[in-house]
Amino acid sequence: MIKRNKLFGNLTRITFCLPRDIPPGAVSVVGCFNDWEPGRHELVARRDGTRTVTVRLRPGVYRFRYLATGGVWLDDDTADRVDERGCTLVL
Repeated sequence: MIKRNKLFGNLTRITFCLPRDIPPGAVSVVGCFNDWEPGRHELVARRDGTRTVTVRLRPGVYRFRYLATGGVWLDDDTADRVDERGCTLVL
């Protein structure tokens, strides 16, 4: 799930959220906003049974995917668009 919150100026806070154990192991959100660098934005377990990570982005079009342990790629069906190349957010 993706949550969006407008901030002052032209920034938007984007929170990426997955269930705590699905998929098992570490999961990072990787995309054009972090040069597709695994581990840079790793999701962290929360008390409510989820794991999340938050980034702040300026207006634009951003591509991303989740990367889980073992090289497993996942898409987020709550993105603005999901295609054969992954997920897209439009801010």
